[in-house]
Amino acid sequence: MAQRRKSSRGASRHDKSSGSNALRWYSAGVGSGLFVAFLLYLITLPAEGPEPAETQPQAKASTPAPAPEYEFYEVLPNQEITIDVDPAELPKARSESSVRYLLQAGSFRQATDADRRRAELLLLGLTPRVEETRGDTGRWYRVVLGPFESRSAMARARSLTAQQDIDTLLIQRKTG
Repeated sequence: MAQRRKSSRGASRHDKSSGSNALRWYSAGVGSGLFVAFLLYLITLPAEGPEPAETQPQAKASTPAPAPEYEFYEVLPNQEITIDVDPAELPKARSESSVRYLLQAGSFRQATDADRRRAELLLLGLTPRVEETRGDTGRWYRVVLGPFESRSAMARARSLTAQQDIDTLLIQRKTG
């Protein structure tokens, strides 16, 4: 048993010395690599001294460069463009539109319910009206907003009603 202990101690000494040898080789490799990189850096530096006359920048004249001249200030006001288009090809103006937009804010069986909704809309600053209709299912009272002059006015009214949790239905009616 004593011999085994000696041999195991010798093996551990050998392992420790090989680890320190590897560290020495590694540090020697890193050091030599840094030295070679430094030498290459020194080689690539430009030589100091006066620059040749060809590469030196030319001395600028003391006179400023002439200001650019723009002709469009005089040319554009004198130009005229003529376009030959038939009036039939032009799109219709929005005011001549054959569709008008309405918002229906509710449809009720009882006139009192329709008047209550109309009062809610009046408090919002809108101008509703109640339309009575008769159909296959009986008499209905519809609360209607509009007609609106523009889509933006219709959108404003729709957002006001949406803020008060009043659902609206967009209705497009053709005129004429």
